[in-house]
Amino acid sequence: MNILFICSRNQWRSPTAEQVWRNHADWSVRSAGTSRNAKRRVTADLIRWADVIFVMEHKHKSRLSADFFRLLEHKPVHVLDIPDEYRYMDPELIDIFKAAIPAFMT
Repeated sequence: MNILFICSRNQWRSPTAEQVWRNHADWSVRSAGTSRNAKRRVTADLIRWADVIFVMEHKHKSRLSADFFRLLEHKPVHVLDIPDEYRYMDPELIDIFKAAIPAFMT
């Protein structure tokens, strides 16, 4: 299962999710951002690669839909509702990911 995590700048939230789940036996994970200033910007190739996409906020889903509508037609995109108030590997953020992601994957 290929999972893509997306936030704005691919600086704190999505890279944390990628780090938390990178050693999962059944998942291959990557992260990207929707902003022009993102460390790794989301691309059509990343969207094609992903089986499931998790975005941190509704604005990320809207931006993906605007930029990659056809590629997303049959692909689940889940909004986690995680505000941009955490730093990379923040323990509270890690706990949120550990609690939220498995619920979507069952």
